[in-house]
Amino acid sequence: MGQRTKMLAQILGFQGWVPSDSWFEKPDGKRMEPIDGFDMPQGVRFVMRIRRRWAGRCGACGAICRRRHSRCAPRRWADESWAGRPVELQYAPERLRCERCDSTGQEQVPWADAYQRQTKRLQQRLALEAASMPVHHVAALHGLSWATVKRAEHEALARWDGTRTPPRLRHVGVDEKYLGRRGKHPYRYVTIVSNNETGEPLWMGYGRSQETLAGWLKTLSPETKAGIELFVTDMHRAFENAIRADPELAHAELVHDVFHVVKRAGEAMDELRREIFFRAGPELRAVGRGKRWLVLKRWEKCSTEQQANLKQLLRLNGTLARFYQVVEELREALHAPTREDMKDAIAHILVRTEKRRFKAVRSFHESLKRHAPNLYALADHRPATGRVEALNNNWETLVRRGRGYRDLPYMLLKLRFACAHPVRTLRGVERFLSLGLPPPISRFQEAA
Repeated sequence: MGQRTKMLAQILGFQGWVPSDSWFEKPDGKRMEPIDGFDMPQGVRFVMRIRRRWAGRCGACGAICRRRHSRCAPRRWADESWAGRPVELQYAPERLRCERCDSTGQEQVPWADAYQRQTKRLQQRLALEAASMPVHHVAALHGLSWATVKRAEHEALARWDGTRTPPRLRHVGVDEKYLGRRGKHPYRYVTIVSNNETGEPLWMGYGRSQETLAGWLKTLSPETKAGIELFVTDMHRAFENAIRADPELAHAELVHDVFHVVKRAGEAMDELRREIFFRAGPELRAVGRGKRWLVLKRWEKCSTEQQANLKQLLRLNGTLARFYQVVEELREALHAPTREDMKDAIAHILVRTEKRRFKAVRSFHESLKRHAPNLYALADHRPATGRVEALNNNWETLVRRGRGYRDLPYMLLKLRFACAHPVRTLRGVERFLSLGLPPPISRFQEAA
């Protein structure tokens, strides 16, 4: 093996595979010889023909096969570019006779998965770039079509998801996402199921009915259901019915996230403000105008000037002042240290909101009374309920960057990849780029 062949074999990076020939090729497929003193034209690609030195492996079971059935036509795989030049690997794969699985399938090649025309490292690079820019930008950067980059990214993300150890499922988050009024799809909502301890989405399904969530629960094994401790949901009745209807989940507790509970209290506060000021005449309307966000803001978050304005507003109406105190007590009750303290605090709130003449207060009282049993588990488990709503922010970020998605499984992989943060550190980037390839030498190893 000459020095040039050794260098190309090291760049190739696959043990047992060496280049047998290499050349430059024009876009029309004709070979081109470099001329000293002249640069290569744009669009010229570098092609490397590869040969196998060791025995091949079965593409089905991975066993070593020493008997050949037939040889296929030469094929090419797009590889990462070098010095701005497109690179392609050419190899004529063989069909092997496997004694282990008794098949005559095509041999396994280390640089690409079956039915793929890009190498694994190129797919990993495209997926890494697509994590921070739209797919059509990545396609324009590499001179590929949008569909090619999308398929390559999907394969890379599926390979990453298949090589990682799934975390244990103890806390499950369930929420719905509104898709908007536009579009031709019959469903306007998507149900998102996530691992509430890690924030990673597990499953998506169109609709937000009881049957939608029950369809995912049927896919779980009895062992997985036995390990689930609680579900974190909003106050949508269909989700609660689906969980309670499964007898294997009778031990799991149901918890409503704090965001939706406080949001419902804020809606009642806003409606009470309108009832007192806006519907009582022009004089009171002028007093209450522009005070919506002031009455919805926590007292501790208000500035000195805002607290003075809030005191003046609450001094004009005792009902609004009392309900503002109720909302503040509710925020404190949801963070009570023990279950008994939370029960006592919520019971005190229910006494204060009972038999009020305003409809908004009565509606809030009935809602809190009905959902109170699903709030007591907050004191026992302290789940990170904010992660359920954080998925909506990640969803909106991906959709805004990609100008929308039509493939729900592809969207699920991208959202899971974004929530897991595998490329936040240098080691995470190295691990992601080395999937299916020899592990790179880290600079931490070089320093050691």
